[in-house]
Amino acid sequence: MDSRRAQRPIGVLFTNLGTPDDTSVKAVRRYLAEFLSDRRVVDLNRALWLPILYGIILTFRPKNSAEGYHSVWTEEGSPLLVYARRQAEQIQARLDREVERPVHVALAMRYGNPSIETGLRELDAAGCKQVLVLPAYPQYSATTVATTFDKIGEVLADWPEPPALRQINRYHDEPGYIEALANSVREHWAEHGRAEKLVMSFHGIPKRYVKLGDPYPRDCGVTAQLLASELGLSRNEYKVCFQSRFGREPWLQPYLDETMKAWGAAGMKSVDVMCPGFSSDCLETLEEIKEENREYFEEAGGGSLRYIPALNDRDDHVDMFTQLIKRELSGWI
Repeated sequence: MDSRRAQRPIGVLFTNLGTPDDTSVKAVRRYLAEFLSDRRVVDLNRALWLPILYGIILTFRPKNSAEGYHSVWTEEGSPLLVYARRQAEQIQARLDREVERPVHVALAMRYGNPSIETGLRELDAAGCKQVLVLPAYPQYSATTVATTFDKIGEVLADWPEPPALRQINRYHDEPGYIEALANSVREHWAEHGRAEKLVMSFHGIPKRYVKLGDPYPRDCGVTAQLLASELGLSRNEYKVCFQSRFGREPWLQPYLDETMKAWGAAGMKSVDVMCPGFSSDCLETLEEIKEENREYFEEAGGGSLRYIPALNDRDDHVDMFTQLIKRELSGWI
């Protein structure tokens, strides 16, 4: 008998944020309800927030969001889910070749499908009693990474024998991650030329969360500095911005949309925008950056805004994930 096949497999739960099941208003409303009712995402008093969420936001926002999802949807489905599946499949193939002990990779979304419970049950059915959790968020935030671990704990709370768990909190400074980002920029420049500025746009969070201890902006700053160093950029050749703010309270600044409008009004000829915090392209990159912010920049008087795609299923990106997993499984394999 093959000794490798006789060994109990180790599980890898590879997670991301999630996506609606389709572009219908009903599916988008269901997804937004799960996402926006998470206390880690919106920490307002429930007695105040839930009436606003269910009485106002989920009445009006799903239709607009559904139109946005429709604009980025592909024949295979949601871009985020399509790329996440490809990443998981390619990680699985590499681990099958490179690791002696069997490893089973399951994909799960924090919101929507396939759910975290589905992923954990898949690993359990495969016989995995040791599970490594890898949320595909380079920078740590309580709104992304921590809520993933919250959900895992919630799912496992009633299991008679939960698996032994290990978790990866961040990979914002991993050399392979920085190299993959730099490679994507260099390839873009080789094909399109170099713009006047390179913008590194990260998803924002409320400033209040940072005051409460969320280290997210620090992680973003480290990633930006390492990438700028790898590309040989001076401080005036790139800018860090934050996007996707929601509500009226102050979020991390500078805001991307306001920056694009100001640069456009100043007559800037060209700007390249990348999103190092997104491991897969999604609504926030393809619609918000490639469409909305391009219009802000160009309609204000700017020349052209070019979007540099997320790392998605690039070989160097998948290689980085694979090596990270192998390192974190040390002692189990």
